[in-house]
Amino acid sequence: MEEQNVDPIQTDTTTKIPDNLFGKVFTWMFMGLLATGLIAVYTYKSGLYVNFLFDSSLVVLLIVEVVVVLLFSFLFKKLPPTVVMILFFVYAAINGVTMSVIFVAFELSSILYSFFAAVALFGIFAIYGYKTKASLVKVGKLFLWTLLIAVIVSIVNIFLGFEIVDIVLDWIILFLFFGITAYDMQKIKLLAMSDNFPVEKLHIYGAMELYLDFINIFLRILSIFGQRKD
Repeated sequence: MEEQNVDPIQTDTTTKIPDNLFGKVFTWMFMGLLATGLIAVYTYKSGLYVNFLFDSSLVVLLIVEVVVVLLFSFLFKKLPPTVVMILFFVYAAINGVTMSVIFVAFELSSILYSFFAAVALFGIFAIYGYKTKASLVKVGKLFLWTLLIAVIVSIVNIFLGFEIVDIVLDWIILFLFFGITAYDMQKIKLLAMSDNFPVEKLHIYGAMELYLDFINIFLRILSIFGQRKD
């Protein structure tokens, strides 16, 4: 579940963005990615991925991930900042466990190349979203609906098993997340200038949004270009 249920529709564009907001957003995003990476490496190196990812435990982890994102989405404004922070790191940690499988499927060099490519591409579209004067609200919502359709198709294709469909969907979803990254950056910026959003939690909200965007860009690049192990 990529987006939180927040829409910056009522914004006073004359309001100043809080000092160092995006510094905090990217610091928290980095800490979330670091937690995910370290836990993914540990889960793989220790062999725990066998226990977590190839039996019913995987289903439990995926359910917990969905529950955490739902709590984050619908109770964000009501929850204390500390609880929001905990939910963010719980999600990042669980995601680290589930992502440990990439070390089983792909060569390490491909994982590293894909990561740095994702950093560069994410940065380009994040900067565009922050700098552009054009409103991305309508196109962003279109991207999100298209993403939902693509996810549904990908789930259906798990049972159909058409490889060409998976390849096409990887490319479509990758480009959708380029646009969603720009949209999310602009949305965070607008929310910062809004008077109807808890500013003390905005940096964690923004970190979660951009964390999800980056992870999805990275995974799609890895899926398309990564060299799989024999």
